[in-house]
Amino acid sequence: MSAHATHLVGSALSDPYLSFAAGMNGLAGPLHGLANQECLSFILDFKQKYGENWTKDDIKQHVANTLASGKVVPGYGHAVLRKTDPRFVLELEFADKHIKNDNLVNLVKANYETIPDLLAATGKIQNPWPNVDCGSGALLMHYGLTQHDYYTVLFGVSRAFGVMPAQVWSRALGMPIERPNSFDLEHLIKKAAAATKK
Repeated sequence: MSAHATHLVGSALSDPYLSFAAGMNGLAGPLHGLANQECLSFILDFKQKYGENWTKDDIKQHVANTLASGKVVPGYGHAVLRKTDPRFVLELEFADKHIKNDNLVNLVKANYETIPDLLAATGKIQNPWPNVDCGSGALLMHYGLTQHDYYTVLFGVSRAFGVMPAQVWSRALGMPIERPNSFDLEHLIKKAAAATKK
């Protein structure tokens, strides 16, 4: 989403800084770059309720309560991936190698061992697997970055290494301006009528 926003604004030959600012604004929502803060809040709220000596049964109860309240479990599911996000797997491998006896990191691991099966059992969730946001906040906390507002900034800095070279290529190849499709009211009425017949 943020990469697309950068490309979209850049396609108008906007200044690259303006294009990247558009991408950062696209990144800042809770379904994208802000998601690692949402995931971290979820596990911090869990720890506040169950303490340091939580169990997997506590995780099951917390997930059941979350779903019963009409909320989702943040960090599980991805718009594109249909398996565990490989970036999340790398986070776990890094934690196994470099982080020992961190209760928050251990909670992330226990969630991974517990939550996908709980979500799959509902029969409503197509992709119950964790994405990269599930673990990144806990790792940042471990290394002392406790000011959560900076998490999206870090995400954006790393994103710059991909979207800015893409802008160079778009201009080098003379890519056209990107425009959305346009539909008149009659087309939308027909589409709505067809959808209600299904």
